[in-house]
Amino acid sequence: MLQALDDAAVGRWCRAAVAALSAGRDRLDELNVFPVPDGDTGTNLLLTTEAAVAALDEAALDEAAGSDGSGSEESAWTALARGAVLGARGNSGTILAQLLRGLADSLADAPPADGPVLAAALQKAADTAYAAVADPEEGTFLTVARAGAESAGAAVAAGRTALADVAAAAADGARAALEATPGQLDVLRDAGVVDAGGAGLCLVLDALVGTVTGAEPARPPLVTRPVRRGDPGHAPHQPPPGPGSEVQYLLADSGETAVARLRTRLAALGDSLVVVGVDTPTGREWNVHVHTSEVGAAIEAGIEAGRPYRIAVTPLAPVRAAAPVPGRRAVVAVVPGDGLARLFAGEGVRVVTRGPDGVTEDAVFREIVAAAATDVVVLPNDAALTPVAARAAARAREQDRDVAVVPTRSPVQGLAAVAVADPARRFDDDVIAMAEAAAATRWAEVSTAEQEALTSAGPCRPGDVLGAAEGDVVVIGVEPAAVACDLLDRLLSAGGEMATLVVGPDAALGDAVCAHLATAHPTVEVVRYDGGAAAVPLQVGVE
Repeated sequence: MLQALDDAAVGRWCRAAVAALSAGRDRLDELNVFPVPDGDTGTNLLLTTEAAVAALDEAALDEAAGSDGSGSEESAWTALARGAVLGARGNSGTILAQLLRGLADSLADAPPADGPVLAAALQKAADTAYAAVADPEEGTFLTVARAGAESAGAAVAAGRTALADVAAAAADGARAALEATPGQLDVLRDAGVVDAGGAGLCLVLDALVGTVTGAEPARPPLVTRPVRRGDPGHAPHQPPPGPGSEVQYLLADSGETAVARLRTRLAALGDSLVVVGVDTPTGREWNVHVHTSEVGAAIEAGIEAGRPYRIAVTPLAPVRAAAPVPGRRAVVAVVPGDGLARLFAGEGVRVVTRGPDGVTEDAVFREIVAAAATDVVVLPNDAALTPVAARAAARAREQDRDVAVVPTRSPVQGLAAVAVADPARRFDDDVIAMAEAAAATRWAEVSTAEQEALTSAGPCRPGDVLGAAEGDVVVIGVEPAAVACDLLDRLLSAGGEMATLVVGPDAALGDAVCAHLATAHPTVEVVRYDGGAAAVPLQVGVE
C-alpha cells in the first residue's frame, strides 16, 4: 500500500492506464456519441496516454545517458505532461492531457504526493481543464473530472487522508458522476450510453487505485443498454448541422497574448475548442483542437499566432455519411508538408498531407468521400503515389462518384492543373484540360544530398546541393542559389513562358532566383509561392 506517489509510482500508474485503455478502447469507441459520433474516443485517449509513457521512457533514457549535462533529474510529472500535451489526439485526449498537465503544475519537482496533496492537485487540474475548454458542457468528461476531484477533497475533509482513501474516493466519485451523465445530456440519454470521455477517465482513475493499493476496484459494465450502430432497431444519433472537420495542430513560437487571440478567433469559427499549453526544452508549445467547417481559416489563425505544425484535419462524420451533392465538383491533392497544404487549401483544394512514410489509401479515400461531390479530381503529386490514389478512386466510384486521377508527379504540376480547373466545363473536359496543363509543366527541384551517391551529373556527397529535373539530377554544387539558377537556365533553354517557384523557408533563395530570372529571362512570367518544405528549398515548374 503506497503512502505517497513518487516518480516510480507515477510511471507505473501511466502504464497501468495504457493497459486499461487498451483493453477498453473498443467499448469506449462504441460509447462515443458526443460531441460527434465519430467512434474514436477510446483510441484518442489511448494514443494520448501512450504519448505520455513514451515521454517518460525518453526522459529515463536521457537521464541514464546524462544527455542534458545538467546533472538534474526531470520530474516524471513534467515528462508525462509534456508527452501527453504534445501527443494528445482528439477532443477527449486533449482534455486528458490538460488534466495531466494540471497535476504536473502542482506535483512536479515537489515531494511525493500524499493524500491531501493529491486531492488538492486533482481539484486544480479539474479547474484548469474547465478553463482550457472554450464552451464547457455538463454531462461530459469535465463533469466526471470535477466530481472525482470534489470527492477526493471531501474524503480529506472527513479525515480520510491516506493516499489509498483519496484515490479510491476520486475514482468512486468519478464513476458516480459518469453514471449520471445520461441525465445531463440528451444525446447520451437518447443513445442509452454514458459519456465516452468520462468513462475513459474512470479507467485512468481506477488504474491509479490499482497502483496505490495493488487491486483495481470491481466495476459494473460501462454500457447500460448495448448500442449497435447500423442495427435497424436503433436510429443512431447524427451530428447536428455545423462544423464538419476536426482540426488539430501543435503551435510553437507563440506567446500567451497571441494564443488568447487565437482562442477568440477559433471560438468564432467552430466548437469543441480546447487549447492546452506545456513547457518544452525549446520553449512553450500549445496543442490546439477545434471542430469547424472553416478549416483554412482555423489553420490561418494558427499561422498568425505562431508556427503551427503536425497539422491534422479529420472529417467528423462517418465516411459514408457524406452523400455526394449532385453537380458538386472537388479537387483532392496529396502534398508533402504543411506549407504546401496551406497553399493548395488556399486554392480551394481539399488536402491530404503526406507524412515521412507516404500516405495511405484510406486517407485519400476518406478525403474524396468527405468532399461530398459527385465529380472529384485527385492529384497525387508524386509518381509513387499514383497507384495509391488510383485504388482510393476505385473505392470511391463504388459510392456513386465519378473520380479521375490526374497523374501529377510534383506539387508544381498539381498547381498547374488546379490553375486551369473550370467547374463550368463538362467534367471529362475539365479532367483533360488539367491533365494537359500538368503534362506541359516541366518540373525540377533543389535539395541537399543526404548520402554519397552516383548521379547523372556525377558523384555527390552528403551536404552537396542537388538540382534535379524531372527526377534526374543534372546539377551538383555548393551554393543553393547558384545551383537553382543553373537549373532554371537549363530548363528554360528548351523554351518556356512561365516559371512557377515554390520557395521553402529560405526566402533569400527565392529572392536570388527571382532576380536572376528578371535579368537572364526577362520575358518569362514568374509566379512565386512561399511556404515550401524545408527538405526541398525550391520547387520549379516551367510551362
